[in-house]
Amino acid sequence: MTVEAVAETSTSHTSSVRRASRLRDYGILVALVVIVVALSLSTSTFLSTSNLVNVLDQCSVVGLLAAGATVCIISGVFDLTASATLALSAIIGVQVVQHFGVPIGFAAAVLTGAILGLITGTIVVRSGVNSFIATLATSIIYRGLAVVVTSGVIAYPLAEQAEDFGVLTWPSVFNLTSATVVFIVVVAAIAVLIAATTFGRRVYAVGGNAEAARLSGIRVGQIHVAAYVVSGICSALAGLILASRAGSAQSSMATGMELSAIAAAVIGGTSILGGEGAIWRGVVGALLLTLIGNGFNLLGWNTTYQQVVQGCLILLAVTVDRYLRKRAR
Repeated sequence: MTVEAVAETSTSHTSSVRRASRLRDYGILVALVVIVVALSLSTSTFLSTSNLVNVLDQCSVVGLLAAGATVCIISGVFDLTASATLALSAIIGVQVVQHFGVPIGFAAAVLTGAILGLITGTIVVRSGVNSFIATLATSIIYRGLAVVVTSGVIAYPLAEQAEDFGVLTWPSVFNLTSATVVFIVVVAAIAVLIAATTFGRRVYAVGGNAEAARLSGIRVGQIHVAAYVVSGICSALAGLILASRAGSAQSSMATGMELSAIAAAVIGGTSILGGEGAIWRGVVGALLLTLIGNGFNLLGWNTTYQQVVQGCLILLAVTVDRYLRKRAR
């Protein structure tokens, strides 16, 4: 083979890799635009201010969980404790609110989420058990603790605290709810942390090849623990949003929502093998799932089929990721 032929083959392969990368990066945006246009044309209420504000508000919970899940998956681990951490953090937050007021209670919930994330990460790293299994077992423990702490009953703030406790449902900037503003600010901060800091580069390195990262001097275990702490904080904030909406917290809240978060991350193009992904794409994946639910409601479709559509999206996303990885080799 001539030098020219080799160069041409190399150039063709490079172009193919770049196209695959662009598809992985921006394919989710194309899907989002298609759904937005379809709903705009098929319903008269989709583009109303009240509906758009509602969509963003509904996306805030799964979006926060998706951001945490994306950080974990990029680093090469899974977090199935998200919804249990959410519930336990919210419950502890409500109980602290009863004694010390709303601001301290909210801070206690976030601190609880961080501590639970630290515990989860330590268990995964120290035990050496696959993160999927280890976090599944840990989530059962956390959910059980939530039942023990509440004695199986719903936790409410005091009557005189109820209005302040609902602060995250109040209108805020541009008429968005406070929950949406918190969601946007936190996700933006995590996106900068992952995309523009040394820690973020280490997260990608560990997820891409943990052994190579270890040999280069990166403390892989610490990166995994830090990823779980970020996920725990996101879960706690999501729990506060749900509790603020309902005016209470209980052990069964958000059951199974960690799967929606992982689904959003995968649909957003985060590779389940680790090392590839972006926070913004995970959040767009969460928004896509929220829009599907919103569309079913606006169109009056049977929501039973909503899970079928979501499952197909997940399968498609994983298949596309596998195909693009093969082309990139």
